[in-house]
Amino acid sequence: METCTLVSMSILLGVLVRWGVSFNSYSGAGKPPMFGDYEAQRHWQEVTYNLPIQEWYFNTTDNDLNYWGLDYPPLTAFHSLLCAHVAKLINPEWVKLLGSRGYESPAHKLFMRATVLAADLLVYIPAVVLYCCYLTNGSTNKKVGTLLCILLYPGLILIDYGHFQYNGLSLGLTLWGVLGLGLGWDALGSLAFSLALNYKQMELYHALPFFCYLLGKCARQGLTGRGLFSLVKIAVTVLVTFALCWLPFLSDPEQALQVLRRIFPVARGLFERCLLSCCRVPAWPSIRAGSAAWAASLKSKHILLRWPVPPMHMTGGRGKGDWKPFEK
Repeated sequence: METCTLVSMSILLGVLVRWGVSFNSYSGAGKPPMFGDYEAQRHWQEVTYNLPIQEWYFNTTDNDLNYWGLDYPPLTAFHSLLCAHVAKLINPEWVKLLGSRGYESPAHKLFMRATVLAADLLVYIPAVVLYCCYLTNGSTNKKVGTLLCILLYPGLILIDYGHFQYNGLSLGLTLWGVLGLGLGWDALGSLAFSLALNYKQMELYHALPFFCYLLGKCARQGLTGRGLFSLVKIAVTVLVTFALCWLPFLSDPEQALQVLRRIFPVARGLFERCLLSCCRVPAWPSIRAGSAAWAASLKSKHILLRWPVPPMHMTGGRGKGDWKPFEK
């Protein structure tokens, strides 16, 4: 009972801090002609709601790619479409094609902030709570302390609720992937991380630990027996997940290529906006799932300080391995 109370209070505090930050302004407010990332997210809702899916990533009369053109994977576009349907019900002016550019109002700001909080409540916060409860060793106080540290991490809160983005959603999906691996549900973990990759390409930064862990686990099981079956199951899970997310764009090769060109803009500088993402909140658990050698290199740079990192192997097949801190 005491644990439930402490966890509930931690969640409430995390929500209150997030909502408190959301009352402040956002990046680009009142600054035409681009208005910042807030306008980018609103514009994607406008585009996905009003245009056929074949035009989402193409430059057309109604979709000027130089004005916050969609450049995130399909799952972000589908999320924008979902938000747009809700926005349309509240106020059609919020997603009016070409007529809503730079739209700003207190009511719309409240709606946009609420969409970020809803994503955190549905995806990110539950994943953090389960991670701290089931994959963190130590006393109740230590688990609650870890929960508070993650939920109150200022970098993520300021970016999502101040500047305005949905990083909590992609990081939450990644954390669900870590939970799947940590509890021995490798297929579900692979599914969740595949969704994260299809929501934001920046999650590629976290792909190496997932790949190394899963490949190492399959190799230990034997690539001619159970390990091969596990590898095939994981591969099929990943391929099916990607296929479903990309299904509307696979009928025409040019559609798929254009999406890739927008996601990975080699022609206009692949890393034009990647520097900030390098400084985002580290996905601690996904890093923790990495190899011991990689963790050692992080230790030498004092990146993770005293955070515990598991070895690549997990005993008993349940993901509760020998969790050791960097520094004793």
